[in-house]
Formats: sequence, structure tokens, C-alpha cells
Amino acid sequence: MTSPQTHLPKPADGLAIAALIFAAICVAAAFATTSLVRNAVAGIEQSHPVHEVIYWIVILAAAALFWPAVQGLLLARKAAGAREQKDAVTVRIDTAASRDRSSLTFGWGVFVLLVLGFIAFIFMNNTAVGKTFFLLPLLLQKWPQVFLKFVTVNIFVFVVAEILVLVWGLVVALARMMPGPAGRPIRALATLYCDIFRGLPAIVTLYLIGFGIPTSGLPEIVIPWFYGLFADTSDMTVQQLRDMSRIPVAWWCILALTLTYGAYVAEVYRAGIESIHWSQVSAARSLGLSYLQTMRHVVVPQAIRRVIAPLLNDFIGLQKDTALVQILGLVDAFNASRGIAANAFNLSAVTIVAILFVLITIPQARLVDHLVERDNQRMKAGG
Repeated sequence: MTSPQTHLPKPADGLAIAALIFAAICVAAAFATTSLVRNAVAGIEQSHPVHEVIYWIVILAAAALFWPAVQGLLLARKAAGAREQKDAVTVRIDTAASRDRSSLTFGWGVFVLLVLGFIAFIFMNNTAVGKTFFLLPLLLQKWPQVFLKFVTVNIFVFVVAEILVLVWGLVVALARMMPGPAGRPIRALATLYCDIFRGLPAIVTLYLIGFGIPTSGLPEIVIPWFYGLFADTSDMTVQQLRDMSRIPVAWWCILALTLTYGAYVAEVYRAGIESIHWSQVSAARSLGLSYLQTMRHVVVPQAIRRVIAPLLNDFIGLQKDTALVQILGLVDAFNASRGIAANAFNLSAVTIVAILFVLITIPQARLVDHLVERDNQRMKAGG
């Protein structure tokens, strides 16, 4: 008969000792980082007692990692004593608790090392790195100018393109799934569109549409003709017709981004629609609903809830790609920050753009997490 000892967990002493060593490494890194910061600050201004307090707070925060590591070691030794007494229940409980405490040291230790590494990066080379990216006077002086361009150009292009992409992507997805032999050419066209625009880089599409279509003179033909359907254009001069057909660059950017991301979003929609069980479609059709009615009332509402997270990834990419509009000469936040950086010989203005993009992305991510969690709770309650 197998001895109960063979089913006991492995001792956690090794993990606890490793946690102690890792905590010591974190404390050493804290000492090294505070020493680097102290020397860098001393070269800029006179040392202040507050600085020393902050240094010691950082060191003590790193030293706090010893607490769970020591707890893990004590619990591991307690489990070893219970093992000698053949107390299987105590061995299992104390070993699991020891591993949990030691794991806390590793988890928070990695966080501490990353923060210390970032601080060391900022203060390297006598804070030359920090001054290059985070020069506070320049940040405070230029952020209103960069923020204004960010709102009026990047956010405008992003919001309008996102709305159009949501609608256009769904149209393409439904076209790709059009049933029957009659829908075959529509499916082929939708598939061809997705293949082409998923293969083209966004910057190429922007360049071709933003420069190619206006250069071809097509707007000067189509827009006056369309306007002439509703009003008389015979009294207009050639210059007036050209002025009327001049489309702002921002709208060419929106068109290019809509075509590019519409292909990606169409595939996300299609994956969500295909995830709905075929029996729901069959049941809806048997009740007399047409294909479009089935999609509208049964399939699409469920599919959209399932693809919220993938849609967010595409829209984050769309938001970041609004920085590409500067290739068409549109002065957005990134283009404005480049001009400031060239004049000031400093990249702090570009850092403002980076911060703005990150700040607008985080709420979107948290909102989607909330929506996904709410949908999961609803499904569990329904189950």
C-alpha cells in the first residue's frame, strides 16, 4: 500500500530562500538607484532634507519585500516540522501558505525593479535622459498647443472614422456572408475588398487616396455634377467650381482610415456572427424572418457583444494611426510636436503626444473590461 508521505507536496524551503535572495537584490537595486538620483540632483541643486526622506522611503519600500519572504521561510520550516511528525494536513496547509508568501515577494519585487529601472533611466547621465524627454518648463509651456491639435485633428479624425468603420465593417461582413448562389458575386467582392485593404499598409492607403484622388481631378467632376442635380451651376465660374469641389484633407484621411480599418472590423464582425450557433438562424428563418431580419434581430446583437474586446484592439490601432495623417500635410498633434522639438532641440513635446494617446486609450480599455465582465455576469445569471 502506498504511504501517505508520497502524496505530500514538495518542501517550499528552496522557494523561500530564493525569495529572500530576491528581496536582497531589490534592496541593493534601491540603494544603487537612490545613489544615482542623489548624485544627479546634487549636480543640479543643493540637497534638501526632503530628498533624503524620499530616498529612505524608496529603500524601506524595497526592504518591505523581506516581510513576506521571511514569512514564507518560517512557514516552510513549520511544514518541515509537521512532515517529521507525519501531520499531512498541516504540511499541505503550511507549504501552500509558504509558497503564496514567497510568490508575493517575487511579484512585488518585479514591480519594484521595473519602477527603479525607470527612475534610473530618467536620471542617467546626470539627468540628461530625463531632460531630453521630460523637460518640465517645456512641457508646461507647449502642452496647450499640442493638446489643441490633438483634440481638433486627431480626436476628430478618430471619432468620425470610428463611427464610419463600425457601420461600413458590418455592411462588408454581412456582404461576405450573403447566402445562396445569388450572393456569390457579392461575397467575392467583399472578400476581395478585405484581402486588398488588409494587405495594404495604412500609410500607403493614405498616400494613394489623399494625393491620388485630388490629383486625378475626380472631385472636380463628381462634386459639381452632384451639386448640379439640385441647383443651377451654369452661372458659376471655373474657380468657383474648383473651390466648391475642394475637399478638406481631414476627410481624405477619414476615408482612407475607414477603408483600411473597415476590412479588419468586417473580419471581427464575421467571426462574431459565425460564433452564433446555426440553430438560432434556422429557428429565426423557420419563423418567417428574412436573412436581413434574422441578422438584425437575432444574430448581430449577440455577435457584437462577443466581439467588443477585438473591436477595441482595432480602434486603438485606428486611434494611433491618426498620427499618420501628417504625411498629407495635415498638422496634427504629432506634426506640431515635431516642429516644437526641432526648434527646442528637445523631445519633451513628443512626450506630450505619447501621454495624450495613452491617456485616451486607458479609459477605452477599462470600459471594455467593464462591458465584458458585465456580459459574463449576465450569462452566468442566465445559466
